[in-house]
Amino acid sequence: MLREIYPQHAASVAAWIDSPFARRWMHQHRIVPTTILEFASAQPSLLEHERLFFPTYPWEWSPSQWIAAASLTLDLCEEALEDGFILKDATPLNILFSGSQAVFVDVLSFECRDPQSPLWLAYAQFVRTFLLPLCAYAYCGWPLSATQQKRDGYEPADLAPYLSSLQRWRRPLRSLVTLPLFFEKNQRVLAHQPKTSQEVSLFALRRLLGSTRTLLRSLASSKRTSRWSRYTETAFHYQAADHTAKQNFVRNTLGRIHPARVLDVGANTGNYSRIAAEAGADVVAWDTDVQATDLNWQAAHNGGLSILPVIADFARPTPATGWQNRESASLLERARGQFECVMMLGILHHLLVADQIPLPAIIEQLWEISNHWAIVEWIPKEDAQFEGLCRGRQELYAYLTEEHFIQILSLQFTVIERELLRNGRSLWLVERIP
Repeated sequence: MLREIYPQHAASVAAWIDSPFARRWMHQHRIVPTTILEFASAQPSLLEHERLFFPTYPWEWSPSQWIAAASLTLDLCEEALEDGFILKDATPLNILFSGSQAVFVDVLSFECRDPQSPLWLAYAQFVRTFLLPLCAYAYCGWPLSATQQKRDGYEPADLAPYLSSLQRWRRPLRSLVTLPLFFEKNQRVLAHQPKTSQEVSLFALRRLLGSTRTLLRSLASSKRTSRWSRYTETAFHYQAADHTAKQNFVRNTLGRIHPARVLDVGANTGNYSRIAAEAGADVVAWDTDVQATDLNWQAAHNGGLSILPVIADFARPTPATGWQNRESASLLERARGQFECVMMLGILHHLLVADQIPLPAIIEQLWEISNHWAIVEWIPKEDAQFEGLCRGRQELYAYLTEEHFIQILSLQFTVIERELLRNGRSLWLVERIP
């Protein structure tokens, strides 16, 4: 990834890139590793950034990922103060995830700090783009995915009508919604930044960042459950032997084919994502359930595993957005041909019945995303979960036999191995036909 810098900013950017703390953060992968390729006085400079695999956007993150991204932003801003720098931008769009680790990618967001100014000018943006969306999620039940339509975040007035009087006067909403609205009519734009001593300005900035961190901690979502976040414990259609056989098949298969990058479609809380990561793969895990994805990210982060959980729907993938639909790439554009192996375990019947996607279209999409292997679980129409999804429409899916599945699958994949589970489901390792 190359980035050109205007001549008038080249010297300050080079000083920042070469500073000890920037190099330390890059070594820690808290900031994207960056190299100065070209630098000359009065000439544009050229930076090279390390490319991160599979970029994601905030509207695809779980709540814990939002908290991690916000915490990293505050940490870097506070640590930069001592060396005379400050963040001039504070938006989730400056963050990507490398596996389960948040990485700050906009290295030009740091600038020299006025040592006599007690203001963090990016604070308002941090509130709009981090804190208010988290408030909307925690107190109004608005999905974080709604921020896709709010590039510059929420305003206090967006939330106020949906909050009770009691909520408005309790922390953190009192500080983030009620008081800003109360003083809005008397708001004045300062013609000049206030000046104070270096010691006082540094103290004020640290105090602001500390109080902001307290607000962020108060928005850390409490443990919630959903229908799918406890799926592993409540899956009555799997006996212990079925779980063991399925895990062994996946583990042995991955150990044999050694994929570098794996996509786990319908990953749930990440049991099979973790098996793939432990086999040495970089894993991207898609699931539609927010709480299951959140649990997957927490487990991956706590375990230091190379797993990137994403709230994503195989049947309704995130579209391209922004100006001319070219600002943010679609989910399928980012995924196409990027994975040596795609796992689709316990998801096929949902796509066929609940989402009503034809089997040939599913296999075609699988072929486009995988560049070599796929591990697929076939669920027969007699399966209790399949019948539950049909809801009396079983006759519509009478054609979905295993023979039909093999016929469609074989048009674009070669069957390498099949294992039948005791519950009637079967696991398939297939190889992509070029």
